[in-house]
Amino acid sequence: MSEQAPLKPNEAELRGLLDGRWANVREKARDVIRGDMYAPVHGLSMEDHRARTLEQLQALARTDMPAYGFPKSVGGADDVGASVVAFEMLVADMSLMVKMGVQFGLFGGAINALGTDDHHQRYLPSVMSVELPGCFAMTETGHGSDVQRLRTTATYDPDTEEFVVHTPDESARKDYIGNAAKDGRAAVVFAQLRTPGPDGLVEHGVHALMVPIRDEQGRPSPGVTIEDCGPKAGLNGVDNGRLWFDQVRVPRTDLLNRYGDVAADGTYSSPIESPNRRFFTMLGTLIRGRVSVAGGAGTATKAALAIAIRYSDTRRQFTRPAADGGPEQEVRVLDYLAQQRKLLPALARTYALHFAQEELVTRLHELSRDTERDERAQRELESRAAGLKAISTWHATATIQTAREACGGSGYIAENRIPQLKADSDIFTTFEGDNTVLLQQLAKALLTNFKDSFGDLDQMGLARFMAGKVFENVIERTAAIPLIERLIAAAPGRSEEAGLYNRGWHLELFEDREKHILEGLAARLRRSRKDGGDAFQVFNQAQDHVLAAGRAHMDRVVLEAFVAAIDRCGDKSTTKLLNRVCDLYVLSVIEENNGWFLEHERLSTARSKAVTTAVNDLCQGLRPYAVQLVDAFGLRDEWLGAPIALGAEHRRQGDRD
Repeated sequence: MSEQAPLKPNEAELRGLLDGRWANVREKARDVIRGDMYAPVHGLSMEDHRARTLEQLQALARTDMPAYGFPKSVGGADDVGASVVAFEMLVADMSLMVKMGVQFGLFGGAINALGTDDHHQRYLPSVMSVELPGCFAMTETGHGSDVQRLRTTATYDPDTEEFVVHTPDESARKDYIGNAAKDGRAAVVFAQLRTPGPDGLVEHGVHALMVPIRDEQGRPSPGVTIEDCGPKAGLNGVDNGRLWFDQVRVPRTDLLNRYGDVAADGTYSSPIESPNRRFFTMLGTLIRGRVSVAGGAGTATKAALAIAIRYSDTRRQFTRPAADGGPEQEVRVLDYLAQQRKLLPALARTYALHFAQEELVTRLHELSRDTERDERAQRELESRAAGLKAISTWHATATIQTAREACGGSGYIAENRIPQLKADSDIFTTFEGDNTVLLQQLAKALLTNFKDSFGDLDQMGLARFMAGKVFENVIERTAAIPLIERLIAAAPGRSEEAGLYNRGWHLELFEDREKHILEGLAARLRRSRKDGGDAFQVFNQAQDHVLAAGRAHMDRVVLEAFVAAIDRCGDKSTTKLLNRVCDLYVLSVIEENNGWFLEHERLSTARSKAVTTAVNDLCQGLRPYAVQLVDAFGLRDEWLGAPIALGAEHRRQGDRD
């Protein structure tokens, strides 16, 4: 691979392909997020960082960016895809990224998705302008991922036509709530809705209400107790806090009632009869936050790789023997295969995940515009978002650590940004859904083939369902279906004759692995259940298999997205480069899972060794293009904020040295 003729990729073509459908939003962000207001800083106190982040958010509110995701009826642009992409671009300060996500994506997004036009008109203009800073109060100390069992209550009082919001015990306090500790004046509070009935209170499950938490002078509202979560490992520009409610009364009209309403006399009604389906439908409308987190993690990964690869391209260490009696030269660190092995497979996977993210955002955007809800498509979106969020954020955590090590001591210095990226992005693996739980959610959806029963199945229900199911795995595709199927049809199969760089073989191999793991998992669940195993234990004892199924599915999905993106490229030389990057992604994943492929006789020992050789060749062949590949992400030097991430002029000087 390293002996092939040099490529001359078109930089504009590469940037355009990466910028994708919302290129105008990315360019707008590059124009707006500039200067001292947004430049990365380090060493601020928590109080100063919070004040700076609020100032930045208020400055953003004077641009078009907050309006992207809101309805045109309130002055928005009704462009959900643009709102996610804008969030991704705020890597200069990830505290601002998260605070923007809380204000416009979570708080404003919940009002938009769960409220009706009355709520939109009353609240959304002031949400967009940040005149009403707010919170998304879902997570509780005792219940994080298990939202359905939150303990905060909202009990309707027909005498006053108010809901009484209450925290019944310490485990029911709202915890880790962004904007709560300092700036928030209202919160969308998720609580168990209860109405009076002839035999006592009737439970209707989790619903959301608008609840004031501070007055305009910043004092807690009556009955509301607020506590600061204090310093965190990162994101200290975000004021996370805890909330308790002691019989706090809010008007009946502040129930966000798109999916469940209470009349003045206390009569409950909903367009969705099943409580479980209603719950999952409400949560499904909030999927934008999870999609955004995956994108934000991707941008943090790109920033760390840009810093590490630029630095490795100029940093010299140790000498190579002089050629033809000339002077000895120190070797650039990126010329070492070990350094290439650290950074370039991670770069290849980052490219692959970028295109998978773009595909996911496109699907989210398109579904947001549908006049009628497509239940199957929505479930597919939710499952895909769960898987990509997990894979992308784990990749970010691992890659940023690798980038830190690749920069040696320089990567540990605060001014070189990587420590802050590491601290700020670490929480992404557990907020908007714990990654392990999300992969289980994905696997459950795959096992049930997105059937209507998806929303009604807990772990026990799934085990019972699988016990009686004749399993037939259906591969779901979203990207370039005819192209993928054509490549697979042309593949030579599992034989040793298939070239290591044959894309059809890659696709078939990943698809075969996914099917095998899923079918094995289904059989395992069936056997355990028919043998009389307890439903919970059946699923619990198979969780290793469940997580493997989720990962295998996402590896295949991400590869298909990469292949589809390459097919859109209009420049031959750029296409060749991207194909090499895709080869590196595929073969590094195969190498990483070598044990499985050998154990299940998908690779021979000789072919397994050939994969490792090919990864080495690809790393060396891509080395001359590494800086160009990270520059194509379009992250401004001032966003990276790292002296070791030298600008283009410095790199050219390095080439002359």
